[in-house]
Amino acid sequence: MTILHRYLLRQNVFILLVCLAVGVGAYLLADLFDRLENFLEAGLSAVTILSYFLVKTPLIVSQILPAVFLLATVIQLSVMARSREQMALQTGGISFSRSVAFFVVYSLIWSVIQLLFSQLVGVYGEQQASRIWKEEVRKTQLDKRVLSNVWFKEDRSLVKLDAAMPSRQSGTGITIYVLSDGRLEWEKIIRGKEYEAFPGAWVLHDVEEWSPQSFAAQKHQTLTLPLRQDLKAFIAMDPHRDPTQLPLWQLGSVIEDLKSSGSNVESLRTVWHMKLAYAFSLLVMGLIALALVTLFDNVYANIALALVLTFSYYGLTIVCVSAGQKGFVSPMAGAWFGNVLFSVFAAGRLFWHFQETGRAATRTTLRAHVQT
Repeated sequence: MTILHRYLLRQNVFILLVCLAVGVGAYLLADLFDRLENFLEAGLSAVTILSYFLVKTPLIVSQILPAVFLLATVIQLSVMARSREQMALQTGGISFSRSVAFFVVYSLIWSVIQLLFSQLVGVYGEQQASRIWKEEVRKTQLDKRVLSNVWFKEDRSLVKLDAAMPSRQSGTGITIYVLSDGRLEWEKIIRGKEYEAFPGAWVLHDVEEWSPQSFAAQKHQTLTLPLRQDLKAFIAMDPHRDPTQLPLWQLGSVIEDLKSSGSNVESLRTVWHMKLAYAFSLLVMGLIALALVTLFDNVYANIALALVLTFSYYGLTIVCVSAGQKGFVSPMAGAWFGNVLFSVFAAGRLFWHFQETGRAATRTTLRAHVQT
């Protein structure tokens, strides 16, 4: 690593940490005021409250890091331009393209760090913060949870549970679709008002059984089926949980399982691509910062424009991701469109700048030859 690279790295990391500390502090302070009344009503101790915000901090860092990275890089480059450091480098034979190459590689490294940090530490922190909020504040203990609209597949049976109480190994409303041996049509459909799950067998009460081929129907007071699914396996499942709480690899596994059962996975596939796209948005932010410094050397103007572009990026990303989840565009296009669009504009501006710089250098050289 050259002296220039060490200087740029040290300066950027310092500004980044300062901006990150301010951003995290402001976020935590706003969150504290928003939830303080709930904490006091729940009678939580100071240690529990502190634990909640401590485990939530990695999630906050992963959420605001792209915007913070853009601001830190814009401030650094704008200060360098205003203090004529870049001009001094060019006078010494070090072109602006050297700085551009450094920040592109540097942004790419930060993108990888963001991906690993958000999917390991950030996801774990989000899950723990959610657990503390639900168990300690909302008093919804996992062993008292009632799940609704639960589906699972076992052998030739596709099972739908209207309501499940995992701690009691029972529930209300169960529908079982049994496929034929050829698995091309339904062999029978079984509907029970209540059910109990025992090891190796489930007992259904007040049962109706239909045969789609013969249109015959039977009623049973009780019916025992060889289902092996343990209801307690669903005790930690929350059907309303945000899928972004799952790490990238777990979400991918869930998508494959749901896809194999015939479920629509467009929404989850969009979220999966969004996790990657959001991590590599740091590369986009680095390109934007480099493009901005070629427009103005005023640090305040660049910061203001950077904030506008940040909000525009987030707004566009939300709209595109929503379109991908609803099937209007492909999941990949919905997640990556914002990154691609802003990268193209930023790279286009840098290309135009280098072209103008090259033409200006050529004109200067020609004038020098004419004068001599």
